[in-house]
Amino acid sequence: MPAFHGPVIELRGGLPYGIALGLDYPLALAAAVLGNMVPVPFIILYIRHIFHWLQKQNPWWNERIEALERKAHLKGRLVRKYRTLGLCVLVVIPLPGTGAWTGALVAAVLDMRLKDAVPTIFLGVCIASAIMTVVTYGAIHIL
Repeated sequence: MPAFHGPVIELRGGLPYGIALGLDYPLALAAAVLGNMVPVPFIILYIRHIFHWLQKQNPWWNERIEALERKAHLKGRLVRKYRTLGLCVLVVIPLPGTGAWTGALVAAVLDMRLKDAVPTIFLGVCIASAIMTVVTYGAIHIL
């Protein structure tokens, strides 16, 4: 078995990467899910404080942070309309700019409660892991 090098990135990249490294599926899945979920509560709790601190340190950050918040608000339309179901769908959708970390940013910007957002994001990550498992193993068998 190869040495453990990861995957500690978003699940959509982490799971196929772990399997490509030759990790057993349960280990690759656990690492990908953990790597996806560990930052989530910290993003929800602290990202707005970090943004505020960065903006106070250097005005260079203002435009970049405002752009991130605008994107979060745009992606948050689905979440505002459907609340936790919308957040789950945002996390599950396999497109750039979606996923657990984006979901956590949206939850923070929309002031969602941690007790509502984290389990919802985790459910989305579990569904996404099932999708990525099918895609990864399907691609392996096709090639």
